[in-house]
Amino acid sequence: MERYINLFDFTQKVDYKTEILSGLTVALALVPEAVAFAFLAGLPPLTGLYAAFVMGIVTAVFGGRPGMISGATGAVAVVIVSLAQSHGIEYIFATVVLAGLFQLAAGFLRLGKLMRLVPHPAIFGFVNGLAIIIFMSQLDQFRNPDTGAWLSGNALYLFGGLVLITMLIIWGLPRLTKAVPASLVAILTVFGIVWGFGIDTKTVGDMASIAGGFPPFHIPNVPFTFETLQVITPYALVVAGVGLIESLLTLNIIDEITETRGRGNKEAVAQGAANVLSGFLSGMGGCAMLGQSLINISSGARARLSGIVAATMLLVFIMFGSSLIELVPMAALTGLMIMVAVGTFEWASLRTFGKMPKSDLLVMVLVTLVTIFLHNLALAVIVGVIIAALRFSWESAKRIRARKRIDDNGVKHYEIYGPLFFGSVAVFNEKFDVLNDPEEIVIDFEESRVVDMSAIEALNKLTERYHKVGKKVHLKHLSKDCRRLLDKAGAIIEVNVVDDPTYKVAVDQSV
Repeated sequence: MERYINLFDFTQKVDYKTEILSGLTVALALVPEAVAFAFLAGLPPLTGLYAAFVMGIVTAVFGGRPGMISGATGAVAVVIVSLAQSHGIEYIFATVVLAGLFQLAAGFLRLGKLMRLVPHPAIFGFVNGLAIIIFMSQLDQFRNPDTGAWLSGNALYLFGGLVLITMLIIWGLPRLTKAVPASLVAILTVFGIVWGFGIDTKTVGDMASIAGGFPPFHIPNVPFTFETLQVITPYALVVAGVGLIESLLTLNIIDEITETRGRGNKEAVAQGAANVLSGFLSGMGGCAMLGQSLINISSGARARLSGIVAATMLLVFIMFGSSLIELVPMAALTGLMIMVAVGTFEWASLRTFGKMPKSDLLVMVLVTLVTIFLHNLALAVIVGVIIAALRFSWESAKRIRARKRIDDNGVKHYEIYGPLFFGSVAVFNEKFDVLNDPEEIVIDFEESRVVDMSAIEALNKLTERYHKVGKKVHLKHLSKDCRRLLDKAGAIIEVNVVDDPTYKVAVDQSV
């Protein structure tokens, strides 16, 4: 059942049976998550389901990573909950539209390449934190929905047993056969056990009704004023940032698993278009979902078809199959998500304790903790990037060196190696003996690089110090833009242009 298809710009070998069954499994798992995230944001359940459908179908068709699943997410829900409480649902729709426009702009400006700045320990921390969040979110299923008390006695044994059966099937079936997705078999098996033995246990319908129609189109009913823009813009920026970071990190993780390469900028454009459409179709917005993407990939899906099937089947459930889907036991979906959490966690990262640098370990642990306790994935990753950048700057600042020699003509040469930037300026200045140096000085940057304006200013001030005591400075191996910025020093500096490099002070190469 394998065929080659060309869908937009991807040519892929597609196993239709695997793609369809994987998409169906994902659709079943999307229902309780979408409803739960809508409740988390203080919104009606259908807003989460509509967002899951719109986000899923648009990114499946137009996104930059075949096989990745998008939908309503907890990361977005946490951001918009306060706005929903203070201004209502229509402001949420307007915020989602604006967030989508920001994401479109990021994609068109090719900002997806900024994900290269995220260090690997930060990705470890993000993934581990998300895995723990997924696991902890399932613990609520072990509570009585009416009283909120923990299950006990026969109710606990029954629910826990069904969860365990689900987990054992997902763990064991792939060792026997991979003809069908283990997750789907587990859900259907537990459903059959509950139905066949008439077991009284929590179902999807106990959370909320998922019955509805096609997502209704309407323009957000908010005043089109500057005041409205002031209200929604901060939320839209955070939603856009969280969505892009979570989506692009998920894309990178799926890339590693499948040993293929997705297209980050294309994914950003697709996420933006999906959020714009979601806001106009009564959805709460969202982004890529690591857990659902891992379900899809672990089931064998590699093409766009699985995501299209998942979104389409979700809409079918809403419009025609709600009465049946509401009978699915929550124990089956709980077991599925626990296995997702186990598979998401980077267990290999635990073996790096005591082996990786302490600074990298700090980044990983801190990102994990911020993800768990603040539920703010964007902030967690930004914290990791900042710490890693500061550590890199500190280490780089210590690498600046100067070899010194005096040639036959009495000219003193300072041969600099190591980057000259804001962090290394102080150490750089300590290398020179202005008062005791001879009348002519050569500073050679062949093995160094002038990185920023702080470095340019340091050179300017150094040459002024030599000029004040009547000494002449030659700068060698500087790029043209460095020399241009140094022109303000006038006759103080003489630059030797022979064999100068062509790099720029700041380099920005689009990919």
